[in-house]
Amino acid sequence: MLINASPDLRQQIGCAPALHPRHGVRDTPIASVILTGGEIDQIVGLLSLREGTPFDAYATPETHALLGANPLFEALHQVTRRAVSMNETFSPAPGLTAELFPVPGKIPLYLEGVTDSPAGESTAGIEIRHAGARLVVVPGAANITEQMLSRFEDADVLLFDGTLFHDDELVRLGASAKTARRMGHVPIDGEGGSLTALRSVGARRIYFHINNSNPIHVAGSPERAVVRAAGWEVAEDGMEIVL
Repeated sequence: MLINASPDLRQQIGCAPALHPRHGVRDTPIASVILTGGEIDQIVGLLSLREGTPFDAYATPETHALLGANPLFEALHQVTRRAVSMNETFSPAPGLTAELFPVPGKIPLYLEGVTDSPAGESTAGIEIRHAGARLVVVPGAANITEQMLSRFEDADVLLFDGTLFHDDELVRLGASAKTARRMGHVPIDGEGGSLTALRSVGARRIYFHINNSNPIHVAGSPERAVVRAAGWEVAEDGMEIVL
């Protein structure tokens, strides 16, 4: 089961033996993909899974509407599109139950200013349960609500949006005129940042979905030391988490 399908999915599959074909050149052990939104970095990798092995794609009706409005995704002729509502329990793989839940966000960047957009904002986190263990994953969130905090408290592991350390990180670097919050991501540091807002969460906490501008990538950086001192881990390629 995959959570989202990023543009570099083909590379990820190549680096992960568990995702390699088992019985033939077009076989895949990937049985399902859960989409937490319709941003480019969440959906484009689906096109790398178009070769002929069936799988299920779970998403909200709004996200499925985005896929349906783009004829490019008609190439996914072996995919069963399964619409699930927010807070609806479903089973994406044997033994697992999952639930999408709403988080503050925004419509995808490519739809801003498009008046006939097929879908509005539909940003989600996901909770996955198996044999009493609970994993909560939030790839992107513009803010942190009390409802989110309540859900996090009962989790064993929380994977949370670590896109940018500073709200104006990309502005400082001259890489963009947009702040983290403008792009739908709560920054790690600063007033209302995730480091402060999530300090009381008792789950194992791991930052992921980290932009290449974020200094927590750099071993020995002051920013990495700050998040580690606050009890956070920083995700890395190939990381395995056992519950």
